[in-house]
Amino acid sequence: MGADGFGTKSAISKTYANMGLNQYDRGDKAHPKILSILASVLERSVQKNEKALKGSKERGVVTVFHGTRAPVLTVQQYIERIFKYSNCSPSCFVVAYVYLERFLNLTDFLLTSLNVHRILITSIVLAVKIVDDDCYNNAYYAKVGGITTPELNKLEMKFLAALDFQLHVSVEIFDKYCLQLEKEANVKLQIDRPIRIFAWGKGLINKDISNCSPTVGGYTCRAFKV
Repeated sequence: MGADGFGTKSAISKTYANMGLNQYDRGDKAHPKILSILASVLERSVQKNEKALKGSKERGVVTVFHGTRAPVLTVQQYIERIFKYSNCSPSCFVVAYVYLERFLNLTDFLLTSLNVHRILITSIVLAVKIVDDDCYNNAYYAKVGGITTPELNKLEMKFLAALDFQLHVSVEIFDKYCLQLEKEANVKLQIDRPIRIFAWGKGLINKDISNCSPTVGGYTCRAFKV
């Protein structure tokens, strides 16, 4: 569906275009700007939270979204990977950010380098299912995100429960978040240390899954064994 479903002819159509939310040609080498903008926003949040936790005695609440080891991919690399292999529309990343913000506002959850990856794949998968006309099954998205299918299913249900299954995003809310993200794009951030994403299992998310073959139920990938 892409940005067209959110009213491309609205007053912020220029913002849509600047963020790459209109028609995107998969043959383009450059990624839609929304990917780098979202990555920058999340990295900033992670750094702020980890700095606050480091300066306090609190260790933060450990949830099912937390990993146990240091990450491998940067947030931007992870987002670009999801975009590349999910074939989703750029608008999904705006909607995913809306969901992520709702989740954070409804819980005591703090984004850190140990949980940002699972939150990302979960929110993006839900956004794809709502925004786009076509999507893959969770087994495929789990391989893209570097986690097992049962784990993604569990994360999805936890996330949905926290949101009380409220996934509707109006045109007005979509536009509001587009303007908010566009504003963030103009903020130059000095990131001391790239936020990296943990690679589960046998280096899963560093693999190429371009040799996935379609099946009736979705996609079956020969590249991995989870």
